[in-house]
Amino acid sequence: MHTLDLPAGNRSTDEQIRRFARSDQRVLISKDADFVDSHLLTGHPEKLLLISTGNLSNSALASHFVPLIPELAHLFQTHPFLELTCEGLVLRS
Repeated sequence: MHTLDLPAGNRSTDEQIRRFARSDQRVLISKDADFVDSHLLTGHPEKLLLISTGNLSNSALASHFVPLIPELAHLFQTHPFLELTCEGLVLRS
């Protein structure tokens, strides 16, 4: 689900996005470091995938991301915070 699908769309606040992710038990996927700070300080969002690949086109990001979905699903069973870099996945605390 994209933020555009939320009631306030792209005007949704970070707190609204965190609350939505928590209520639906979703993994929050973002490039926004504010979510990292929130995760580390408060534990919310509970599951976070930080995208730190730099500026990639959507198609390049998808070609990097989509093949990793099964591995991501497995890793999120035991790791609440993962980072996707150009080199691959990094397990964070």
